Amino acid sequence: MAIKKTELYSSLWASCDELRGGMDASQYKDYVLTMLFMKYVSDKYKGDPYGMIVIPQGASFNDMVALKGDTEIGDKINKIISALAEENDLKGVIDVADFNDEDRLGKGKEMVDRLSKLVGIFEGLDLSANRADGDDLLGDAYEYLMRHFATESGKSKGQFYTPSEVSRILSKVIGINDNTPQDATVYDPTCGSGSLLLKASDEAPRGLSIFGQEMDYATSALARMNMILHNNATAKIWKGNTISDPQWKDANGKLKTFDFAVANPPFSNKNWTSGINPTKDEFERFIWGIPPEKNGDYAFLLHIIKSLKSNGKGAVILPHGVLFRGNAEARIRENLIKQGYIKGIIGLPANLFYGTGIPACIIVVDKADAHKRDAIFMVDASKGFMKDGNKNRLRSQDIHKIVDVFTKELTLPRYSRMVSFTEIAANDYNLNIPRYIDSSEQEDLHDLSAHLQGGIPNRDIDALEKYWKVFPGLRAELFADSRPGYSKSLIEASQVKNAILNHPEFRTFAAQSLQPFTAWRKRAALKNIEQGEQPKAIIYRISENLLQSYVDTPLLSKYDIYQILMDYWAEEMQDDVYVLVQDGWQAGKMLRELVVKKGEKLKETPDLIINKTKYKAELIPPALIAANYFSDEHSELDELQGQLDSATQALESFIEENSSEEGLLSEALNDKDKVTKVTVTARLKCVIDPEEQTALKQAKKLFDAEATAKKALKSAQEALDLAVFKQYSQLSESDIKALIVDDKWMGTLKARIEAEIERVTQQLANRVKELEERYAEPLPAITSSVEQLSDKVAGHLKTMGLEWAL
Repeated sequence: MAIKKTELYSSLWASCDELRGGMDASQYKDYVLTMLFMKYVSDKYKGDPYGMIVIPQGASFNDMVALKGDTEIGDKINKIISALAEENDLKGVIDVADFNDEDRLGKGKEMVDRLSKLVGIFEGLDLSANRADGDDLLGDAYEYLMRHFATESGKSKGQFYTPSEVSRILSKVIGINDNTPQDATVYDPTCGSGSLLLKASDEAPRGLSIFGQEMDYATSALARMNMILHNNATAKIWKGNTISDPQWKDANGKLKTFDFAVANPPFSNKNWTSGINPTKDEFERFIWGIPPEKNGDYAFLLHIIKSLKSNGKGAVILPHGVLFRGNAEARIRENLIKQGYIKGIIGLPANLFYGTGIPACIIVVDKADAHKRDAIFMVDASKGFMKDGNKNRLRSQDIHKIVDVFTKELTLPRYSRMVSFTEIAANDYNLNIPRYIDSSEQEDLHDLSAHLQGGIPNRDIDALEKYWKVFPGLRAELFADSRPGYSKSLIEASQVKNAILNHPEFRTFAAQSLQPFTAWRKRAALKNIEQGEQPKAIIYRISENLLQSYVDTPLLSKYDIYQILMDYWAEEMQDDVYVLVQDGWQAGKMLRELVVKKGEKLKETPDLIINKTKYKAELIPPALIAANYFSDEHSELDELQGQLDSATQALESFIEENSSEEGLLSEALNDKDKVTKVTVTARLKCVIDPEEQTALKQAKKLFDAEATAKKALKSAQEALDLAVFKQYSQLSESDIKALIVDDKWMGTLKARIEAEIERVTQQLANRVKELEERYAEPLPAITSSVEQLSDKVAGHLKTMGLEWAL
């Protein structure tokens, strides 16, 4: 059976549990990633004389497995890794972590147990089962681990990782596409673990030639491993300080130039001048100005510009300060603008990165036709994100919108526009985005006249024009003229939502809004998925098609609809497709028996339990089988559940009514006794009082009724489970396709799109309700009401002889 991505991820993260305690995430990541690398290359290349990695005798993952329980397991694992590294020129890459470090892994038996468990977790993963060509199972798993390691490493140690969502934006806005030749080059002077380089290479159909440099020794090793796990073993990653000792040079000793460059340099580096005299830089990187000695942001940008070919393109992540800081940086900024090198600027949300919480921007550099450039395209994408733990994170729709707007240079109110050099010069070459794009929320102004004289301002109602275009008759049912410039509400605020949802224009809108989905599901042709297809290609095709389907749908955002699909893909659909392209549609019949070793707990929740044997359905939930093939039995089960609920409610009500201090059950039972069937039955044998006997008998009767209902429900459930269990093996391929595609996937997506349609109208209802409640009572009416209440209070005080309190 194919490995599902989510199962692989959870297993890998479980391996981290074995290492927590002795070290932090910035340290134990080296152990986990090294183990992942050893397992992967062993599964893929062992016994393959033509493999890109040679597995020497005695240096495979299986040799590690043989060490479980060995008192010298740490030292022997080191030797296995060292042998593989020596054979494949990977010294200093995969042998960074010391598996015999007692300070981190414990001494004696503690180390043996910890490493034995760690090896055991990876032993259970058959990575050779990955047969989805082009779908980067291990690469994605590596990315998953890096994100979690960065999250756990904290602010000072998470800088080795650039969030993949940001990496994707950089890769797309620099113009890498299907027409990019394979021999094109991409460069990252501060490549960290290599995620930016790999995302850029992924944009080209046949990949790119990768070049990178990373100062941190351990992080450069992560990058090399990352490249191999992503099938980019030929990528060239150098160790060293890019500013003081750049490694990539041409035959003349000048900086090597590249077609593309991407980078996420360390923000505001305080010692960038270490080992270099900027005024005598042999590579002439600072001809446009020398950055401040204690702030190296522009040093990296200037290095990248100098490292690009005459038509090269690059994208660099830098702190917002580079857009507006003065003095030396202002002079550099002015010179770069006049050179025409800066094509665009994209403002990002704050708190995206693991090394800092400050907001950042992407500066897009394009040397092609720089001399003709007379404007810079700006995007303020600072408002589009979701919360993910203690960090912010870009959603799929945020990425898509940024890329669409930037690459097509679309002007959107409060989001993006082209800004001329003339306008920038008038602002002293300050590029701070809020100077050119006001993305702040418009203030909701109160109307003084409406508060004094009543009525809802027509300007507030007119502001909802996008809704009235879709529901032209609805406005007349909600509002009527009151006085010039003002209207009165015709429906109570609490009834506004129902009025909208029941209005024929809304029902028409809801039906029409589902038509693009209906047409899309036919075009998606998901029942035609075949073994060997690439899941990433499938989701790209159907998601782009869905987004385009909702381009012209009023009120609904095409990006919100797109996000619905992408969320469901990440939650469940991706795993399903991954299984289908590897094992085919017959995998829909699969029921996997859940087995645990003695003393361990079951990690998965079973879908079916048949004769005490627990099963997990790989693709089709039992509830779908029950609903489609055993509707009568399913209805009977619902009825029995209702009977049980009624019996339980009747019992609880009776006990509550008769268990007070003076209740008959309290008198019949001792204070310490709980009202249970056992205590009631036992007390019946010795109680003489007729009333108490009657109460106890009634309680016993209700307990018996509940037990009977439970037994009937359990019996029906077991019978239905058995019937469902047998039905799996009888499913035809067409049955499986209908259940997975129509009922599971499309049923879920349709329900979520319907919820989105209702959410949009809820926004209208909330605003109308807000306006009605805001101006419901004019000030004179409120004043009069206060006076009347004051008079009542005064009258009561006089009656009580408390005139002195007035």
